[in-house]
Formats: sequence, C-alpha cells, structure tokens
Amino acid sequence: MSLRFLSVRLGMLVLTVLVSSLAIYGAMFLTPGDPATLLVGGSRNPDPAVLAQIRSDYHLDDPFIQGYWHWLSNFLQGDFGQSLVYRESVTGLIGERAGDTVALVAYAAVLVLAGGMLIGTVAALRGGRTEALATTLTAGAMAVPTFVMAVLLIWLFAVQLPWFPVYGSGEGFTDTLAHLTLPAVALALNWIGYVAQVTRTAVRGELRSEHVETARSRGVPERVVIRRHVLHNASGAMFAVSGVGIAGLIATAAVAEQAFGTGGLGALMIEAASKQDMAVVQAVSLIFVIVFVVINTGVDLISAAVDPRIAAQKGATR
Repeated sequence: MSLRFLSVRLGMLVLTVLVSSLAIYGAMFLTPGDPATLLVGGSRNPDPAVLAQIRSDYHLDDPFIQGYWHWLSNFLQGDFGQSLVYRESVTGLIGERAGDTVALVAYAAVLVLAGGMLIGTVAALRGGRTEALATTLTAGAMAVPTFVMAVLLIWLFAVQLPWFPVYGSGEGFTDTLAHLTLPAVALALNWIGYVAQVTRTAVRGELRSEHVETARSRGVPERVVIRRHVLHNASGAMFAVSGVGIAGLIATAAVAEQAFGTGGLGALMIEAASKQDMAVVQAVSLIFVIVFVVINTGVDLISAAVDPRIAAQKGATR
C-alpha cells in the first residue's frame, strides 16, 4: 500500500466528514421558518424571551460560518449541546443509547460475516444445485426491505412460534442476546445476501484462474489449493464487501431499532426528528456519518494491505 493511496483515503475521510457536517448543520437553516421556532416545537405564539435565549444558546444570530464552526468545534470536544425536548445534555442521551446500537450492530455483523462468507464460499466450491439454491436464496434476501423482514420475523417467531421477545433490549447477556436476535437477523439478512453473492463471485473467479490450474497440474493437494490460492486471493474482495456491509448496518440500524423497540441511537434520532429536537438529530446524524466513513476507510486500507491489487485498481480510477 503506497503512501499516496493512504494520504488520499485519509484526505477523503476528512473531506467527507466536513462536507457532511456542513450539510447537517445547514439543514436546520434550509427548513422553512425560523429555526428558533422549530426548536420550541413550532408554537404559533412563542415567548420572545425564550426565542431570544434559544438564538443565543444555538448561536443562531451568528453568521452562518461562525455558528457552524462553533457547533463543530464543540462537537469535536464531545459537547453536543442541550436537548430542549429531553431537558438534558445530548451527550448524556447518546451515552445512554449507544450501547444498545453497538450491541445490535455487532450481533448483526457477526451474522453477516459468518453467514455471507460461508454461504458464498460453499456455493462457489460445490457448484451445481447448491450454488443455484444459494444464489436464489441470497437474491431473495437482498430484495426484502429490513422493515418487511422485521414484520415477517415478528409474525413467525413471536406470534406463531413464540420463541423470541420482540420489544426492548433485555438485561444481562442471555436476555440481551434473546431480545436482539430477531432485530439482528432482520438487519443482517440484506447484507448476508450481498456478501454471499460477492464472495461466491470472487471464489468462483479464483477457481478459474491460471495460477490455480497451474498448482493443480503440479499435483498440489486440493485442500492446499483452496486454502492458499483460492481463499487467500479472494479474501481481499470478501473483506472489502464485508466491511461495506458492516458500515451499511449502521446506516439501517434505525429501522430495526424502531421496529423492535430496542431504543438505540437510530430510534433516538427518529424520536428527536419527530419532535424537532434538532440538537439531537444533528449530533446523532454526524456520529453515524463519522462511524460509516471511518469503517469504510479502514476497510479500504486493510483490503489494500491484504491485496495490493485493490489499491492499484482504485488508484487507476482516479
């Protein structure tokens, strides 16, 4: 991995976060009406003193760039402002909810990595009916939206077969695992299908490559060929798509959290948006963007270290 590739990826990370933060902060000013009025719930006759205090607290009277820089600099120091709806610091609200989201995304990520890579690898190696069945099932999984899958899982495993609880995040490891199983499955299925498809294609491509045929002609045992030449060379693409899948879980976690009432950051953002609590929406949105971009950048760097061809291909496209 070249220094140029590393610097470009890190530069893109910083630029993406800055542009996203500018868009998130600016969205409040693009909304029709006075932002201060929105922050008090859109009351028709708000108290002028309250409006003045809000404008002062949120620096709404400042020039746009000055107010944006004040908000961003505080954010980078861990000060996300005050929630007018919940009447407490946004930092505290996020701290209370972050654990539920981390647990849900981690659980779903394990399912994506284990399920997607295993299904894709087995399908490519066995071929025939196994590959056809795996391709059909994974394509179906990719086609079903998360909220539809959540409804189906609740109907099947909570109503028809009452095996799992469907609301809350539980207490203790075992109870938490039980509560998060259905939302994790609903969240992961789309990405399991996607990772399985890409893994199958990558492994299938390596099986047909010249160096694999050469190793077989030299009498190298098949299990060694599969491990050293097929899976090793396909690992770059497999890891890259798995990283994209994990980042995607963060972007769609709010759907599963809302459907199953797990109370994570995604659910907090939806609740805050419905109540026009902009301080919470802005902070959670930017956190999601940062985590998403950092994961994608980390995956790119690790993939390039594992398979230098990836860095060369991405460098050639710029």
